Amino acid sequence: MHIPTLIERKRDAGTLSDGEIRFLIEAYTSGEMPDYQMSAFAMAIYFQGMTAEETASLTRAMLESGEVMEYPASAPRIVDKHSTGGIGDKVSLILAPLLACDDLWIPMISGRGLGITGGTLDKLESIPGFSVNVSREQALEQLEETGVVMMGQTADICPADKKLYALRDVTATVPSETLLVTSIMSKKLAESLDALVLDVKYGSGAFMKTRSGADSLGEAMRQVGEAMGVKTQVIYHPMDEPLGHAVGNALEVVESIEVLEGRGPQDLREITLNLANEVSLVDRAQLEQWLDDGTARSKFDELVERQGGSADDLSTFDSIHVAPEIQEIRSPVSGCVTQVDADTIGRASMALGAGRSRAADAVDCAVGFDQIVKVGEEVRSGDILARVHAQSASAAEEAAIRFMGGFSCES
Repeated sequence: MHIPTLIERKRDAGTLSDGEIRFLIEAYTSGEMPDYQMSAFAMAIYFQGMTAEETASLTRAMLESGEVMEYPASAPRIVDKHSTGGIGDKVSLILAPLLACDDLWIPMISGRGLGITGGTLDKLESIPGFSVNVSREQALEQLEETGVVMMGQTADICPADKKLYALRDVTATVPSETLLVTSIMSKKLAESLDALVLDVKYGSGAFMKTRSGADSLGEAMRQVGEAMGVKTQVIYHPMDEPLGHAVGNALEVVESIEVLEGRGPQDLREITLNLANEVSLVDRAQLEQWLDDGTARSKFDELVERQGGSADDLSTFDSIHVAPEIQEIRSPVSGCVTQVDADTIGRASMALGAGRSRAADAVDCAVGFDQIVKVGEEVRSGDILARVHAQSASAAEEAAIRFMGGFSCES
């Protein structure tokens, strides 16, 4: 096969066969196809898109560029969820142990935060000793013992995606729906799942700003999942305000523990239950009971212990990461809250150090916001709208100014 000819066909809105797509990915992974040719191919996809069949073929080729999870014949139902990201989205920390209470296996491969959206791995690593570096063999052993593992992508899982994503990042092709779908789904499908639920966010704090854009992305991912033999459900959630009341790595772990103990914000609890209900074997009432009676919290303790942390630390977690400066942000007016902009708060949190602008940046576990007010709440002048956790008074004051830029209230 002739690589320039295949690039040319896609450039001119033609279609490629499964074999041709597989050839290109194999050539790129092996180094036979140089970056400049893959850049041209990615840009052709950006402008011309791909059919559902091509997208499934590209996903499969990327998935098969490396290792996939393999399980014994006696393994139970294997499920997972993926979120397209949002501000304050700590659902995975609750959902994974909750589903493990259902005698399911949850081999959750997660990512780090980049930009304004936080990453599950960063939140987990705020737990002292918790290791997300788990091999395939260790993951299988842990699944057999606890039913759940939360880990980072290994070097051998979807190496084609790693190379292509780095290239997309510097060639302005990250927003391509096709390439976004194949990147997400190749990693999730490498888990060899029976069922997958997709949490697709839309709004100011999400990658997709509109519901129509979210619908298109969600349907494309669903089609790929189904084409690969995985039962795939999609649930759409708005992300115009933060999820829950906390944004920031350790602060979100504290809030997750609250939900695992039957407490915590109602919106966070509801989204978790909505997603879990799509892939669980039991009904919603049983899932709620596991949150309320301590079963899910015990499973989370087990997970933490298994991956190097201490369950004892979870009981006093709010005292482990304490920012030097904690300031209250108070309302200057009375009325009904009409806006708590997720994008604004996400950017303010990143400026505090809770996120990263480059993959190599370190994150500060202690900083962020908590006690964030919700849209629709009635506040009086002087009421607390949020607390900002920062490394200095000046950083806290700057974050408070940023926060108020995304806040509005009608009297």
